[in-house]
Amino acid sequence: MNIRQHLSDHFQAAMRAAGIPADCGPVVAPAKKAGFGDYQANGAMAAAKRMRTNPRELASKILEQLDKGEMIEKVEIAGPGFMNIHLSEQWLSQQLLTARGDKRLNIVSVETPKTVVIDYSHPNLAKEMHVGHLRTTIIGDALARLLEFQGHKVIRQNHMGDWGTQFGMLLEHLSDKLADSNAEVALADLEVFYREAKVRFDDEEGFADRAREYVVKLQGGDEQSLKLWKQFITISITHCEEIYSKLNVTLKQKDVYAESRYNDDLPVLVKELVDNGIAVKDQGAIVVFLEEMADKEGNPSPMIIQKKGGGYLYATTDLAAIRYRANQLKADRMLYVVDARQSLHLQQAFVASRKAGFLPESVTLEHCAFGTMMGSDGKPFKTRTGGTVKLAALLDEAVKRAEKLVAEKNPQLDTSTCAEIARKVGIGAVKYADLSKTRTNDYLFNWESMLSFEGNTAPYLQYAYTRVRSIFRKAGIEPDELEGEILLEAPEERALGIKLNQFGEVLDQVAKDTFPHVLCTYLYELASTYMRFYEACPVLKEGVSEKYRQSRLQLCALVARTIATGLDLLGIEVMEQM
Repeated sequence: MNIRQHLSDHFQAAMRAAGIPADCGPVVAPAKKAGFGDYQANGAMAAAKRMRTNPRELASKILEQLDKGEMIEKVEIAGPGFMNIHLSEQWLSQQLLTARGDKRLNIVSVETPKTVVIDYSHPNLAKEMHVGHLRTTIIGDALARLLEFQGHKVIRQNHMGDWGTQFGMLLEHLSDKLADSNAEVALADLEVFYREAKVRFDDEEGFADRAREYVVKLQGGDEQSLKLWKQFITISITHCEEIYSKLNVTLKQKDVYAESRYNDDLPVLVKELVDNGIAVKDQGAIVVFLEEMADKEGNPSPMIIQKKGGGYLYATTDLAAIRYRANQLKADRMLYVVDARQSLHLQQAFVASRKAGFLPESVTLEHCAFGTMMGSDGKPFKTRTGGTVKLAALLDEAVKRAEKLVAEKNPQLDTSTCAEIARKVGIGAVKYADLSKTRTNDYLFNWESMLSFEGNTAPYLQYAYTRVRSIFRKAGIEPDELEGEILLEAPEERALGIKLNQFGEVLDQVAKDTFPHVLCTYLYELASTYMRFYEACPVLKEGVSEKYRQSRLQLCALVARTIATGLDLLGIEVMEQM
């Protein structure tokens, strides 16, 4: 149920019936202050200015035409034309009861599902995943989970780097290593392996020439070279899958559609662009000049798609990927969860693909840009020695720190239970600390704040869930055994009922705008609203009538399920005790 959309539809119809121009619509939002209704509808003032009439009088005309239905109890006009909406208590209660009996919490699947391709994670298979891969991986996965929950067909595309000149260097080094050990042993530590190969490439006489020969053989389809390359890729992907498993990320090997998959299409694509006059030869290279992205002096933005020596670039591969996703995967919407520093590159690819006619106008291309994870010094997150932080090491550290906190908080836990809780808390803390920030901003990585059991953190929400669940253990009853109506008589009950009913509109907003922090904020507000309800409205206290006990327990059950569902959409697990 999307309350905001339902109200918008009602007020839109009333405005048309009141004779207001079609391009003037209502702006509906939850009320921010107590006493001003549950929602506010603005639009009368803007329309009145357009029509040169009195806004309060126009608001009155809108309300005369408004079909309140069962949803709206009353609407009051405030100030110069604000319309304060009070929702019906009976309607709110009925929506909650429907959610109680529905495994999807009354969240209806979209009427017209779209095919959404999400490009995220894309590590380089020559190296181990590091902290620079964290944001793209978890933001992309949260969006994939949420859009799937809504009923869309989501196609994950892990555009891994598995091609290019560096692989000649790596394969030549691996070829030599295989004389002393097998590939699994040689590639046990990808970072060490890469550094060894790079040192040999820079310093060892003859190595660079042999590496370049490997590139030629690889690109030419040499059987032995391809066999060695496939070994390297398989072992590298296994490293990535271990990280995805630790992170509780849904990416699988079947989602890998790496750079090499487009190799055969690159010369075809370049020829097509040249033949159609989209690309031209310039100083030996093939370039697409984008007038649509011209600078202040009118100079078009150059996008090289083939180097002077005949090699292809990331731009060429990205154009091929867009064409493949539009024509083969039949995407309606493409989301690129990529570092903000790649904005120009992606914008060029998007504009060029439109210009070349690679996809219908109806298909949307969206860059879901994100900022940088910073250390406490305000600089990009590094090790103490200035090196790149491996993602596996970061996650292990998170679990280790969480285990210490969990053991201090609940020393009665046995070792295995404590370890399992610590895993969920530690990984959840790292993910939530990122997802709860506006993705376009940089953010400071701080162990103390992310692992805190207070404030807008994963441990706080996980603990809130366990506290709600403990109520049912104390009451000796399961949520599905509850019955009766849900009463929203106390202000805190009503506030909680409204907040629970807003879950659907929050999911719709995240799906539309691709900002997961909106869901995080909602879950934190829900937990905080629940705490106020629990303090003001006794649930199991002696003297509470069975009618109110059943009603309040149903609210508790809905809170627990909503928190668990929301966290699951973020890829964060809950537990029954902490």
